[in-house]
Amino acid sequence: MPDFNRCKRKKANKNSEKRDLIKAIRDLHGCKAEHLESVPVKETFRGQTVWAGVVQVFRLIDHPAAKKCYAWSYAMEGSPKRKYIAVLHKGPVASPIDAVRAFIVSGSKKK
Repeated sequence: MPDFNRCKRKKANKNSEKRDLIKAIRDLHGCKAEHLESVPVKETFRGQTVWAGVVQVFRLIDHPAAKKCYAWSYAMEGSPKRKYIAVLHKGPVASPIDAVRAFIVSGSKKK
């Protein structure tokens, strides 16, 4: 028999994550956002997976430079906290995979 409570918890967690991402977008980019879709992304380099996850796509409300934003979060190493990433749809970033690539490149430049 299906575990309906587990299904409800899973849906509640997804909604909570989307709310947290909307808050992160507001904090990082100063505008409201509305969820559009969830896109699975897998980025590889030389045959190895370097990033795999689901990117949430949001419509931005009253942002001066972008109409969309790509966002996700991940667990911070050694901490119970999460890191929120929100990349604007502008310039070379025109899709969820572009947003992931921009994030990877920005991280490699910081090292």
